[in-house]
This record gives sequence, structure tokens and C-alpha cells, in this order.
Amino acid sequence: MFQKFVLKKLIGSKLKAAGMNEEQVDQLLEVVAKNPEFFKKIQAQVDAKKKQGIPEQAAMMTVMREHQGELQKILGGLKK
Repeated sequence: MFQKFVLKKLIGSKLKAAGMNEEQVDQLLEVVAKNPEFFKKIQAQVDAKKKQGIPEQAAMMTVMREHQGELQKILGGLKK
């Protein structure tokens, strides 16, 4: 609970500025909290690509495409 609160405070305002509403922010944080190792792996791969000189957005898109199937399974639980 505390971890979710801290995450929400750290990135919630950025997500809202990107157009996400409160419910979407909560859902995203819930997914991250339930799958922390997966998202750590994603971040590590993005960081490695950035060190190779790839811009952050391009690195993120590449890594997300590589893990598209896993992401769909994880995010599929959001739809109710």
C-alpha cells in the first residue's frame, strides 16, 4: 500500500499531465505493483539500449514490442 502511494506521488502527476485520469493512473500502478520484476526487466533493457545511444522513446518502443505478448497478458487483466 505504501509503495503504491509513493509511486503515485512520484509519477502520478506526470501521468496525469500525459492525459491519464485518476482511475487509469491507479490501474497502471496496480499492474506495476503486481508485476514488479517484469517492469524492472523492462527498465533494465531500456537503460541498456539508451547506453547504446538509442533515444529513450525509441528504446522504450523497441523493448515494448519485444515483450508485446507478455504485456498484453498483464494488461488484459485491466479490462473489466
